[in-house]
Formats: sequence, structure tokens, C-alpha cells
Amino acid sequence: MRVLSFFVCALVAGAPAFAADPVQGKRQFAPCAACHTVEAGGPDKIGPNLHGVFGRVAGTKPGYAYSTAMKKAGFAWDEAKVAAYIAKPQGLVPGNKMSFAGVVKDDVRDNIVAYLKDATK
Repeated sequence: MRVLSFFVCALVAGAPAFAADPVQGKRQFAPCAACHTVEAGGPDKIGPNLHGVFGRVAGTKPGYAYSTAMKKAGFAWDEAKVAAYIAKPQGLVPGNKMSFAGVVKDDVRDNIVAYLKDATK
């Protein structure tokens, strides 16, 4: 019984304390909106429009002038890649032109990813 209790506690302790919140993510994305739009047909700004980003190969949105590093990244954007990029853009794609240092807090990143999943379909 003691072993079972340990595993139950370990599972509960390992579970996230929150669920990603796209509503909160929209608010937390606000600083990103200075450089990115998310709506279908939205303009590129300093950064590309992010509509349709999930599943798209990095550095391939037509009409946007990506860095050579982003063009050569060689992966498709999924939740994990977007979260890693938001955490540390230069860590995931060294030499890309995004000057933002990154979002440190896991819950904020998760919320932003949830918002982007909803907003960029």
C-alpha cells in the first residue's frame, strides 16, 4: 500500500498545476502583437503574421523576408517548437532576426501557445 501511495503522489505532483488558458494567453501575447499579427490575411510587421503557423515549415511563409538561419531551420512548427522558440528564440534557431530574449515562465508560454493554437487556425 505504501508503494501505491508513493506512485499516486508522484503522479499528482507531476501533473501541471494549471491548464493552459488561451484567454490569458491572448493578454500575455499583447507585447508580441507589436511585431506579429495572428488573423487570416493580417499583415506582416517586423515579424511575420502567425496565422497558419502550426504545421508550416519554419521560414517559409510567402512574402516575409526571413533570416537565412530561419530558412535553414528545417522543422515544422508544432506546440513544442513554438514553446521552445518563445522560451529562447536564439536558442532554438541561432542567428534568427527576432531580438526578443524570451518568455521565462512556463505557464505564460503555455498560455501563449494555447492562444496561438486557437487564434491562428
